Amino acid sequence: MISSPLLYLLSLVLLVAIVTFIEQKSRLKIFKFVPAVVMIYIFSMLFASLGMFEQNEDINSVYENAKKYLLPAMLFLMLLQVDIRDFFKLGKSLLIAYSLAILSIVFGFIAVSWAFSFDADMAGAFGALSGSWTGGMANMVAVGTALGVSQEAFGYALIVDSVNYTLWMMFLLFLTPFARYFNAFTASHEQMQKLDNINYISAVGERRYLFLLLLSALVAFGVNFLAYSGFEILNYTTTTVILATALGILGSFTKLKTINGSSETGSAMLYMLIALIGSKALFENFSGVGVYVFGGFCILVIHALVMVAGAKVFKLDLFSIAVASLSNIGGVASASILAATYNKALVGVGVLMAVMGFIIGTFVGLMVGNILVWLAN
Repeated sequence: MISSPLLYLLSLVLLVAIVTFIEQKSRLKIFKFVPAVVMIYIFSMLFASLGMFEQNEDINSVYENAKKYLLPAMLFLMLLQVDIRDFFKLGKSLLIAYSLAILSIVFGFIAVSWAFSFDADMAGAFGALSGSWTGGMANMVAVGTALGVSQEAFGYALIVDSVNYTLWMMFLLFLTPFARYFNAFTASHEQMQKLDNINYISAVGERRYLFLLLLSALVAFGVNFLAYSGFEILNYTTTTVILATALGILGSFTKLKTINGSSETGSAMLYMLIALIGSKALFENFSGVGVYVFGGFCILVIHALVMVAGAKVFKLDLFSIAVASLSNIGGVASASILAATYNKALVGVGVLMAVMGFIIGTFVGLMVGNILVWLAN
């Protein structure tokens, strides 16, 4: 059993390093269905359930402080290479499809929460999940932390996110050959053009990890200092999340955007956060996960029905609504893959929609999460 806080952190760092190394260097098919981030959570939770980490005051203190500073640092770095201006270069039909996707997902979460009469734990779990399904894993961690979601509830959300997202992506890929039939149903006329000026990561050259670590550390200490000094939005953690997000967006309009390496550094911090959260969860607390997964599927059904109805009303093609959907629920990689199955020249559309989620996902997730918590009370 590990009782030293230093060994506790080192063991989690080692876990993250080993899993990501195996994912990058091996060709194991399991990573196509269970991403590295989920693997890290599972193993971290397994170690905790086996009693590997002693639950003492020193380890608990390190856990809380690591989360407190890693979260804003990660958000800041993940947003540095995002340019919100590029999003508005999309055509009218794509902007409508993206807006429909966001609204239908939000409506789905609220409707299912009301129908299932969520208790506080389920409300917290699905609140965190809404951050992922309107943004990404980083937004999920941010929203879950801001809402004070328990480690067990976050674990449920992570499982639902992994299972439902995988099946949803498979379903949307399956629909690709039927695009012409759907487009005939909606009376849509595809007018997709190559969007040459749409990019996600524009930084090139040497990766300046040390500078980025210093910069993100300053941001993390700065936003925590402001929150500690009395500047508060809802609560302490929400304050740090919103401030770090705002600083990341502002930084993307400066020369900081051209510094290479922020995406990789931010991803490493995200993996470490997932490992930390998993280290406080236990296997025996996950017996009721089936209800959560079913609730997630119900949200997807509502989302799909609204998207199809919207496509009929606004004459949207299958590409537009499918990529808009997966850019929210899946993220950059999956949206790019789906876009490429239609036309490789349209990969940038999927990327840009998913990147937009990084910006708004935390805010949408916080809104939805607070509504769900309010309905549960």
